[in-house]
Amino acid sequence: MGYDLKMRIWRGDQDGGDLGDYTVEVSEGEVVLDALHRVQATQAGDLAIRWNCKAGKCGSCSAEINGKPRLLCMTRLSDFDETETITVTPMRTFPVIRDLVTDVSFNYEKAKELPSFAPPPRDADGKRRMAQIDVERGQEFRKCIECFLCQNTCHVVRDHEENKPAFAGPRFFLRYAELDMHPLDTHDRRELAQGAAGLGMCNITKCCTEVCPEGIKITDNAIIPMKERVVDRKFDPLVWLGSKIGIRNKDNDGRTEV
Repeated sequence: MGYDLKMRIWRGDQDGGDLGDYTVEVSEGEVVLDALHRVQATQAGDLAIRWNCKAGKCGSCSAEINGKPRLLCMTRLSDFDETETITVTPMRTFPVIRDLVTDVSFNYEKAKELPSFAPPPRDADGKRRMAQIDVERGQEFRKCIECFLCQNTCHVVRDHEENKPAFAGPRFFLRYAELDMHPLDTHDRRELAQGAAGLGMCNITKCCTEVCPEGIKITDNAIIPMKERVVDRKFDPLVWLGSKIGIRNKDNDGRTEV
């Protein structure tokens, strides 16, 4: 059964814009992206929307619906009362290109700063081995679809543009944690996570976890454990002693045994 949906859609570009009012006929079972496509087809042919799979797996259609960061294709119209006006705006943290499309290149630049997976040499039989429990621990992190809703909602950069150069954001803290917890990775990223990535600026409000469409527990399973690893390196006396011995050995004969 169809009805007339009232929508307010942000229209504009990097120089500014405003909300436009639209009324569009929608049907039972549709999502917000369907309504936007109908507006685009019948009333605003130049409306800019970024989307791809319409299945919640590509992470392209991120926006803000009634002020909350969500995927347009995964937000059902049935979540709202039929008399309610649905307001759709672009992600606030990133520069607007046009209408609902934002420039998310900040995230790709941050990805370049993160050292990639660095495995040790293969075993004598040409294979690498790891325990099943370690395989399972990283599975949750790899569910990330890079929609960047967590980046958008994080107040460290959402409300403070000046923090962006020194803050990687929750999506990349997730990646730091995934690699640091990998038993076959040889690169120690803890100092980089704390320094260049700005892990210490996160105050674990869990807002990133709340908006993740994949249900990844970003704060509890990635950010907090990563913070604990950084603290261990800095303040645990045994870890501190081991690092000092490693530095001394490296100074003496060029090798680090820690």
